[in-house]
Amino acid sequence: MAQFINIHPKNPQPRLLTQVVDVLREGGVIVYPTDTTYGLGCSISSRKGVERIQRIKQQASSHQLSILVSDLSDIARYARVDNATYRLLKRFLPGPYTFILEATREVPKTILPKRKTIGLRIPDHPICLELLKSLGEPILSTSMRFAGETEILSDPYIIHTRTDHLVDLVIDAGLLPASPSTVVDLTGPTPEVLRAGAGDPTVFT
Repeated sequence: MAQFINIHPKNPQPRLLTQVVDVLREGGVIVYPTDTTYGLGCSISSRKGVERIQRIKQQASSHQLSILVSDLSDIARYARVDNATYRLLKRFLPGPYTFILEATREVPKTILPKRKTIGLRIPDHPICLELLKSLGEPILSTSMRFAGETEILSDPYIIHTRTDHLVDLVIDAGLLPASPSTVVDLTGPTPEVLRAGAGDPTVFT
């Protein structure tokens, strides 16, 4: 059965954060809050965690997942970023955007689709940022939505009920909006909005 932990969304308790980080370091899969929706995630180094997420979401191994980092300085390790791109990222992150970038060799091959790109974001949420800082590596993430369903789950109690035997831990940080991040592809000559979500997409058009 999954642990169910209530963590204050603005002033997360360090003791509880440590408990969550321990689960991630052991290769576990968690449900956690971001600045947009609840996410389903594991540490980037947990191959078994990645495989579990793909089974839970019924996704092919080629499906592109997102990497969450805590700081812009971490992005250059996992994605190829020139000066112009860095300035753009600095303008919009942390925030409700996922940016598609060319991946570096630091990204495990097991999570890369054939295109060799990765979605990167820095969520503007205290719990998520503190988890990333304490973990010391990115969290591989996808939205809390099951295959064949259009609705993203936003109530932690419903999430816990539906994932109780699928994940190791669920964080209760209250109700969240059911709007995912806006996805912007930066691999071409100009930014291309692939999905309009919580972040204003018109700034890229």
